[in-house]
Amino acid sequence: MSKVKKKPTRSPGGLSQEEIVFEKVINFSGWMFLIALLALISAFFIFDMILDLIELTLNASTFTLIIFTGTNAAISFALATRVKKNRDQKRKLFIDWLLGQFIFCMIAVFVVAAYQW
Repeated sequence: MSKVKKKPTRSPGGLSQEEIVFEKVINFSGWMFLIALLALISAFFIFDMILDLIELTLNASTFTLIIFTGTNAAISFALATRVKKNRDQKRKLFIDWLLGQFIFCMIAVFVVAAYQW
């Protein structure tokens, strides 16, 4: 038998490194969606209203992008909060989140297609 001790895979707080990375990735995706939303809205505000350089119109595809990024940011932050509170159910919550995102994206695509048709 070997007398080499295995390193513990859990941190002192009881979370493994993978769990910590998983929670950080969810928060990071929420921040990226929020930054994309703020960049799009600020571009409308700065270039159209303040500088009056170009005339930007809010058409169906732009409106859908705003709704999509805003909703995904909110859903990502909500998932991160739920995972922190219920760490034992994180797999179920993540699968539900993926299915919800898929259904939401499909509905958004069909709504825009119907609107432009």
